[in-house]
Amino acid sequence: MRATIIGLDVAKLVFQVHGVDAQGKTVLTKRLRRDGVRAFFATLPPCLVGLEACASAHFWARELAQLGHTVRLMPPQYVKPYVKRHKNDRADAEAICEAVQRPSMRFVAIKTPEQQSTLVLHRVRALLVRQRTQLINALRGHLAEFGIIAPQGAHKVAELTARLADPGDERIPTLAKTVLQSLVDHLRDAERRIGELETQLAEQAKGDEVCRRLMTIPGIGPMVATALVATVGDAKTFTSGRHLAAWLGLVPLQHSSGNTERLGHITKAGDGYVRQLLVHGARAVVRWWRTTSPWLAGLLQRRPMNVVTVALANKTARIAWAVMVRGETYRRPGPAVAAPGGEGPCVPLAPV
Repeated sequence: MRATIIGLDVAKLVFQVHGVDAQGKTVLTKRLRRDGVRAFFATLPPCLVGLEACASAHFWARELAQLGHTVRLMPPQYVKPYVKRHKNDRADAEAICEAVQRPSMRFVAIKTPEQQSTLVLHRVRALLVRQRTQLINALRGHLAEFGIIAPQGAHKVAELTARLADPGDERIPTLAKTVLQSLVDHLRDAERRIGELETQLAEQAKGDEVCRRLMTIPGIGPMVATALVATVGDAKTFTSGRHLAAWLGLVPLQHSSGNTERLGHITKAGDGYVRQLLVHGARAVVRWWRTTSPWLAGLLQRRPMNVVTVALANKTARIAWAVMVRGETYRRPGPAVAAPGGEGPCVPLAPV
């Protein structure tokens, strides 16, 4: 009997394979070294291969798909309930093999090398931003020991560097000046690299037709547009904009039962990086459009600022889904007008 469904537990060096036949009987259990994975699957007839969507999973999915296999990626949290007992590679591979057969299982789209390259740009920029924050905090803390402070904000750091470079300021000993100047050099280098990466992302957004359409939505710029396109890929995999917003974690946590609905704060589910970008963009829109948008003004009267910001981020995600699926640019809704026949207001259609 040959294996028709295989669960593959990927790792750095040692991979575990678990295969079953058409009747669900285990016919294959094997450990593989990393350099022997491709050769092993090349000898197998085409079959369904399930993997957890973890580190290097998209690479192996593309490699196995080139060999003629049908590959399905699954979120690890959806596979975990199928682990029978204990945590080891063999049990994980068996659970993956079981989960990939479920008709209600939700799968992860396989990313292309181009999508992963864009995400690498975003991740490296985010790392450099964190390092810049660490350098600024270190510089502020050390200079405060000598009584030198500046107002909060990254744009106020120039005051600190100017005082550090002032030869007439004798409050800082020479030894401390030399060491702190190395922090300033690292800070300027990080800012330069961040600027270069942001320029690359802006150029990429200008050259991508989907990104250009997304940037017509208020609150979405080159950063958000490129991150959305690289993370989501084909938006048609989501049946509606609400599903995309839920996938990004922009929906409240539910503790509902029967006829009682209990909605809490948003969870940490979904892609936290894209969710963060959408929330930051929504915060800028709330700040500048709060007096010109009747929807925002009415919501701010009933809800706190942060709740309104997340609600707008949710709405932005749903609009982005419509723009990506329909191939249109965003059309801002105009003022309500009377509907024919006096049946109430009629609002121009816009992607939602």
